[in-house]
Order: sequence, then C-alpha cells, then structure tokens
Amino acid sequence: MAISANHKTPDADGERHAHVIVIGAGLSGIAAAVKLRRGGITDFLVLEKADRVGGTWRENTYPGCAVDIPSPVYSFSFHPNPGWTRNFVGQPELLSYIEDTVDRFHLRPALRLNTELLEASWSEERRRWVLRTDRGRYVAQHVVFASGLLHEPVVPDLPGLDTFPGETFHSARWNHDVDLTGKRVAVIGTGCSAIQLIPEIQPLVDELHVFQRTAAWVLPRLDFPVPRPVRALFRAVPPAHRLFRAVCAAVMKGLGLVVRHPGAARLLTPLAKLFLRRQVPDPALRAQLTPDFTIGCKRLLLSNTYLPAMTRPNVRLLPHALTAVDGNQLIAADGRRAEVDVIVFGSGFEMRHPPIAERIRCRDGRLLSEVWKTRSPEAYRATTLPSVPNAYLLLGPNIVMYHSLLALAEAQLDYVVDAIRTARAHRIDALEIRPQPFRAYNDEVQRGLSTTVYNTGGCSSVYLDEHGKNFVTWPWTVKRLRSDLARFDIENYDTTPAEH
Repeated sequence: MAISANHKTPDADGERHAHVIVIGAGLSGIAAAVKLRRGGITDFLVLEKADRVGGTWRENTYPGCAVDIPSPVYSFSFHPNPGWTRNFVGQPELLSYIEDTVDRFHLRPALRLNTELLEASWSEERRRWVLRTDRGRYVAQHVVFASGLLHEPVVPDLPGLDTFPGETFHSARWNHDVDLTGKRVAVIGTGCSAIQLIPEIQPLVDELHVFQRTAAWVLPRLDFPVPRPVRALFRAVPPAHRLFRAVCAAVMKGLGLVVRHPGAARLLTPLAKLFLRRQVPDPALRAQLTPDFTIGCKRLLLSNTYLPAMTRPNVRLLPHALTAVDGNQLIAADGRRAEVDVIVFGSGFEMRHPPIAERIRCRDGRLLSEVWKTRSPEAYRATTLPSVPNAYLLLGPNIVMYHSLLALAEAQLDYVVDAIRTARAHRIDALEIRPQPFRAYNDEVQRGLSTTVYNTGGCSSVYLDEHGKNFVTWPWTVKRLRSDLARFDIENYDTTPAEH
C-alpha cells in the first residue's frame, strides 16, 4: 500500500518527497488528484502558486465571465452537479463548484498553496524529478503538469502604451477598484472574454470603443435558468440528470463535427448571417461585423447580448487592430483615433509559447521552450514527450476541439494513471516515449488537420504558430481521442527498470 504524502515532512536536505506531484490546482489539477486516488495512487501532492484553487476560474473575474459551453458538460465526470442554476453558469458558481469538489473528495491535505514552481529538472542519477519552488525543493518520480491553456494573459507590445495616463488591465486580471461608470473605455479584442464583458459594461460607460482585428462568427447561446423544481428532480432522480447531460454532450459533439469539416461548417453560415441580420439592423455596421472566413476556423462564439450591445449609441466599433498609443489617444491600423480613460485588453492568452515550457528542463538540460521554439509545440497523444521521462502534460499540444476541455483532460488522466500504475507494477523507474512513435503520431495528426476548417478556413488564428503549423486542435472525434487514451501503450516507450 502506498504511503500518503499528506503528512510528510522535509528530510534532512530540506526536500519533500512524493511519488507523484501535480502542478496546478485548476480544474485539470483537481481532476488529476481525484483520478490518482481512485487509481490507488495516494502518495501525491498538488502544488499551486496561488492562495486558493480554481485556476482560470479563480483568475478571471471580469463582468459577465461564464462558461462558453453548457454547464452539465463542463463538469467533472466523477462529480456531476445537478444544482447548476443556469445552462451556462457564471464564474462565481463554477469556482464554488471547484471548491466543493476539493472538500467533497478530501483533497485539502494534499494541496500546497502559495507554492510556485520555478523549475522542474530530471535527475538522471536519481531517476526523479527535482522541483525547485519558491517554498523549497520537492522530489517526485512522476510529475503531472496541469497548468492549463488559459494561463498567461497576453498584452500586446504597443508603441506609446507607457504614455497612457489612465488605467489599463487585462480581462483576466480585472481591476475591480476601477469604476467604469461614466468613463470612456476601450476594449481591445472581440474574442471569448470580450464578447462576455462588452454587454455588461456598455450600459455603465459614457463611450465604449471596441477595437476589432478580425470579426468573429456569433451564434445564439442556448442559455436559460434551470428552475428549482428541475434541480430538485435532478438531485432526486440521477438518471434524469445523466440524460440531460448526455443530450448537452450530444449537441456539443454534433457542433464539433460540423465545424471541423469545411463543407459542413459552411452550412452554418446562413444561420449565423440571419442571426447577425436580426440583431444588427444597420447594414454598414453589420458588414463590419461579418467575418470573411469559414465558420469554425476561429473558435465559434456564443452570445445573445454581444451583437445588440454593439448597436448601442455609446458604442463605436473600430474594425482594425490597435497599433499605437499616444497619451490618452488610441490609434487603429487605419489611422483612426479614440480618446479614452481606461483600456481593457481582451487580447487572449499565451498559447504559442506555453509558459510552463519555460520551467521544464528535458533530460539533456534544454528547456522545453527551447525545443518547441525550433519545432513548434508537439507531444505524443498530447501528453508525453521524448527526453522528458515520467512527465505528463494535461491539455498539451493538439488536443483542443469544440468540446469540454475538462472532459479532454479527464481522458488524458485515464492514460496518465494507467502509465503510473504500469510503472509501479513492473518496477519501472522511468518511462519515455520513443522518437519513432512520437514522430509518426504527430505526422498523422498534421495530415489529419490538413483538410479541417482549422487549417483551410481562411483565417489567421491562435491555432497556428509563427511557422503556420497547427499545434492546438485535434483533427478527429472525441471518441477517437478517448480510444487513443484508453490504454497506456507501454510498447511505444523506452523503460528503465528499478535498480532494487
């Protein structure tokens, strides 16, 4: 039986040891802890740099912040929530659900909050990971990196930004001390976060200037309150809740199938244009809000309130990127200017150069970020890497699709837990994916992506890196992903047996 790491104290060298260490206590990190324990692996710790769990749902507190897929799908498989108050719940309710999961599964003793990973290095001599943190060293045989995709906000490097006299902040670091009432506000970007916050702040501000680099396709968000009697039914009759969740999942799978294939995705264009025409009567504004690429090439946005907000008298759309700042004047690519008091960046997150890669050293001493800079981010089954033994990336390269990221991370965790159990059962100190299956797998993924709307839809998206390579999305179905991750394929790995 494994010894619980929850009560371990530092050894004489000041190191803390655990069989498995999870980095990050967001949704995927919490799922990792539960899945490890359910797999009989109790000797684990979860390191979290913040003072509470929650990940992106702790960090993002902007007005209107909510899930962009149905809540029943965006839930742990092992802890379905029959009490969601809406079909698309807001950030406070989701964060409360994460906290409740931690307590329900008694995970707090395994948490190490306020502990930031500075560098993870593989020790060939010890056959262990040595993790340097701001709270001392940790040593583990296996490490699960659950730092998430939406982690590091991107603020563009704009000439003159340092001359702006007002307040500036990113949507993911919302400054609640700034009262926007009666202010002239600029929102930079029209992505997932921006379309949620724009309708919320529009009634408060005097002027709202929206800088739009590229128009986005918007479809209705099928949101509705879940009445109290229905929630009571879901609690009393779990099969009813499972059916509702299955229906939501089926809708997501169907939408994912449609937007993946260019021909099918174009079938949604008339619906999107009808929705746009009904919500934006002005032809000139409507033309500026109409994308010129195939639906699905960029992430599809769901909102019932964004397009109407853009028609309000105090809103001005600048259909160009923000290129420079001159004092309190913001300059668009076409030369137009907007004089504002506050800048809100809805400019997304760092995906092309994942920050966690700057903290992982491969077996040869190179940073993972250096490896990925030359070849683009790649991983085997989005999870493991050559020269990085006993390490597992959750939501790694080429796993994203129009589906719940949590469900995708859970599929990976089935693979990860099987890998750790296999290593323990066969007395293996190190597992490392071999170069040949790694290369074959990634080449197959790229061939699969070559005909998808992500690559052929005619847009420049965050899915493509500076080399034009798609390192984000998955080309096939959820079913295939789960099948690929259902069993740890040890035959594709080099193994180092334990010495004793």
